[in-house]
Amino acid sequence: MTRETGAGRPVAFLLPGQGSQYIRMAAGLHDWEPGFTESVDALFAALGADGRRLRDDWLAPRPGVDPDHVTRSQPLLFAIDYALAEMVRRWGASPVALLGHSAGELAAGAFAGVFTPADAMGLMWDRARRLAALPPGGMLAVAASVAELEPYLYGEVVVGAVNAPRQTMLAGPAPQLADVTDKLRAAGLTCREVRATTAFHSPAVRSACGTEAYAGVRLQAPRTALWSAYTAARLTDATATDPAFWAAHPADPVLFWPALDDLLATGPLLLVETGPGQLLSGLARRHRRVRTGESAAVALLPATAKGPEEDRRQLERAAELIRAEGRPLPGLPGLS
Repeated sequence: MTRETGAGRPVAFLLPGQGSQYIRMAAGLHDWEPGFTESVDALFAALGADGRRLRDDWLAPRPGVDPDHVTRSQPLLFAIDYALAEMVRRWGASPVALLGHSAGELAAGAFAGVFTPADAMGLMWDRARRLAALPPGGMLAVAASVAELEPYLYGEVVVGAVNAPRQTMLAGPAPQLADVTDKLRAAGLTCREVRATTAFHSPAVRSACGTEAYAGVRLQAPRTALWSAYTAARLTDATATDPAFWAAHPADPVLFWPALDDLLATGPLLLVETGPGQLLSGLARRHRRVRTGESAAVALLPATAKGPEEDRRQLERAAELIRAEGRPLPGLPGLS
């Protein structure tokens, strides 16, 4: 990973996944920020009629399909993550490293050049349709460590994500997860349902993780250093170009905190969350290397849906923080 000299901290992108979505996320930037608009529209166009329906639902005040449904949340998260990352690159703040969470890792792979953006959008759409055919499931965020939760796990309810030392996500089929939730709350643990209608990152979705959609898709070594929340380390070229690795993501656990720890050990970074919400930048601020000021974290979008003007104001605030690291960021519409 090459670091620039004579400037501020190098930039790394954090690309969020399931649970970060909300209605009309980043819609205030569409037809306002040219780079974002061009990139996101190209991704929708790659899916033809399906892409037009996705785009219409994204921009609609009242979408026809629940934004939390897998056929909306996953492809929209991918498209917005990728388009925001491309927007910041066009500003002149190219990242030295990428770290995605869940669906965000496929967007990171596309940005790093492992896939073409159109191929990756097609793979995400295929993944979403496969997952939508499975029985209902869900995810649960619990303020507890993995060790504390192990006595409560049974059946296909497993640890789906390790987001911080005491922020763990469980995942599994709906009936079993509901039973575990009741027991955890009875034990006094703080729990919050994650916005998901599928048991992401659990054995319950393993049957949807085939590699058929990768036939004919060319995978290449990453052009940008790519940290994986599945291996908790920088991806090797061999792993990054293995279709089985990418196809297994929906069923494999997300190890975001260990991956973040490994990334931040490389030196000071400005972590830019290039996706909806502020979950990953919020988690990063708990890390000791960010708390001490060695590294910093900034989100491009509001934490929740607040309308187009707030989308643009939050982008302005983020741009100022990136500028403060010595980046000129030319050509931003309406930004002084």
